[in-house]
Amino acid sequence: MASAAITGDRSEFKMGGKPLAAALIGVACGASPLPFNVLPLVMGPIHKEFGWDFAAISSGVTVFGIIAALFAPLFGGLSDRYGVRPVVLWSLFLFGLVFGAFFFVPSTYGGYLVFWAILGAIGIGSTPVTWSRAISLWFNRHRGLALGIMLLGTSLAAMVVPQIAQKAIASGGWRMAFPVVALLPLCVALPLAWLWFREPRPEERPAGVSDESGMIVGFTLSEALKSYRFWILLVSILLTAFAYGGAHIHIAQIVGLHGFSAEVGASVLGVVAIGILVGRLLVGFLFDRFWAPGIAFPALLLPAIACWLLMGTEATMSHVIIGGFLLGFAAGTESDVIAFLAAKYFGMAFYGRIYGVLYMPFAIGSAVSPIIYGLVRDRTGSYDLILMVAIGMFAVGGALLLLLGRYPDLDAKPAGAA
Repeated sequence: MASAAITGDRSEFKMGGKPLAAALIGVACGASPLPFNVLPLVMGPIHKEFGWDFAAISSGVTVFGIIAALFAPLFGGLSDRYGVRPVVLWSLFLFGLVFGAFFFVPSTYGGYLVFWAILGAIGIGSTPVTWSRAISLWFNRHRGLALGIMLLGTSLAAMVVPQIAQKAIASGGWRMAFPVVALLPLCVALPLAWLWFREPRPEERPAGVSDESGMIVGFTLSEALKSYRFWILLVSILLTAFAYGGAHIHIAQIVGLHGFSAEVGASVLGVVAIGILVGRLLVGFLFDRFWAPGIAFPALLLPAIACWLLMGTEATMSHVIIGGFLLGFAAGTESDVIAFLAAKYFGMAFYGRIYGVLYMPFAIGSAVSPIIYGLVRDRTGSYDLILMVAIGMFAVGGALLLLLGRYPDLDAKPAGAA
């Protein structure tokens, strides 16, 4: 049997430890976290310099997310066909170059949006859409925990990047934040991925990923699209991504409306990062031991509490901190849900394509959400209305996952061709 080489509980981490470490750093330095951790800090300075309202500034990540969503199935398909390694290496390199070039963003609104569109088109290959395929091939028994560790990259970025960006802004203005932060994908993630990141050879795959002939098992994209589970998962992802995306981008502004300084806002982003870290490790650990939708549902109720705590203008410091933590916990849960359940319900044969399509509602929801949050702020002077909507979205999005049912027996399907 091709997968017989991996047997013990610890052997998955022994075999896949280096690729996992490279993926963790790659995710941290990729297009998933960096724009969302820099824009909250430059939003205020851009507003002051150009006079654009917050909805207009937020629309940059809207364009970025929609373009990235459209390209996600393409990059997922390239990963299935040619392997993940060349896709992530080129994507990291090009993403770093374009992100650094934001230093030259023109003062015209159209030019601002063009930069974000280019970033979305080339950056999607540096997100979990690609990294998670390789990690899911290295791990089966401990896949939830491994994916949780990989996705800690966004938590690591949320703890480190705002501090780096804030110092760059303080020393050289808001434009300087982009080339300084761009050094992370170019000088940290890219060399490490070159050295350590690859997919396992057939004899290195854990049991359950391949059939007895060594072929990777799973649904094709067309088969997945015919499954009710696919559409339940897609709608759940869209609702929770919409609820979370705008809250993260505007968290510094939300904190500011409660009377706290910009420095406190940056610190709350760090608290969000801690919530992401705890959510990813805890949820990933529990996914490996229990039915994942049953874990995800209560986990996605916690950020609903966060939205309630962040409403109004007179929250105490403790309320703001708890709200930031619980909000981060949602992000930690949601990303685990996409990667883990895509592999668990649809297999690995065409994982890149399936994940790419499921990533579309995540990217679109995260992209549209900030501009809606900004519109509500511009029209009402607060975020209360959209935070109330987000409470319902978190609750419904989590409850939908309970309809997914038992995991399918993927071994009973004919093996797919990777």
